[in-house]
Amino acid sequence: MKSLLRALTLGAVCTLLSVNVLAKPIAMDELSVMPLMNGQTLPELTLNNIDGKAVNLTELVSQKPTVFFFYRGGWCPFCNAQMGQLKAIEPKLIEMGFQLVGISPDTPAQLKASVRDNKLDYLLLSDANMAASQAFGLAYFTSAEVTQIYTQKMKLENPLWVTPLGEKRLVLPVPAVYLIDTNGLVHFQYINPNFKVRPAPELILTAAKLLNAH
Repeated sequence: MKSLLRALTLGAVCTLLSVNVLAKPIAMDELSVMPLMNGQTLPELTLNNIDGKAVNLTELVSQKPTVFFFYRGGWCPFCNAQMGQLKAIEPKLIEMGFQLVGISPDTPAQLKASVRDNKLDYLLLSDANMAASQAFGLAYFTSAEVTQIYTQKMKLENPLWVTPLGEKRLVLPVPAVYLIDTNGLVHFQYINPNFKVRPAPELILTAAKLLNAH
C-alpha cells in the first residue's frame, strides 16, 4: 500500500511539474515574451479544429514537417493579409513535403468563417484558452488602452484575463512562425512584437528548403 501511495504521489508531482512547464507565464507586454526557440521541442498540446474535433500537435507533426503560424484572429487585417500570403505559397510548401497550420485565439466557429472568407485549404486550430500561446511563450497582456479599444470599439469578444495586479486585460499571442520537423524539433522561428510586421513568404520558403536539406 505504501508503495502504491508513493507511486501515486510521484505521478501527481510529475503531472504537476509537466503542467507548470507547459504553461509559461503570460508576459506583461509584447516586448517581454519568452518564445520557444530553435533547438527546443514542440510542447504536448491538443487543440480543436474548425469542427471542434481534437487535434494533437505531436501526432500532427509526426506525419510531415510543419509550418505553424500564430496570429491574433480573423478580425485582424494584418493577420488576414498574412493568411493570404501563406495561401499563395502553400503549393510550394506542399511540394516540399510540408503542411501549413494556423493557430489563433479564435473559436472553431470564427475559424470556419476565416476559412470561408479567405478560401483557405490549410488547417486552422483554435487556441481559445491560450494554452498553445502560453506553451510557446507568445502570450501577453495587452495594455488597458488596447484592451478597451479592442473590446469596446472593435467589439472583440475574447475573454479577459486577470493580471498579477488584478486588472482585467485582453491576452493575445505575439504573431509568430515556426518550422518544426517530424520529431517535434524547432528549426526556425520568427517572432515580432510589432504585429504589423510579418515574415516575407520568401523567407519561410527559404527556411523550409534549408530544413529539407538538413
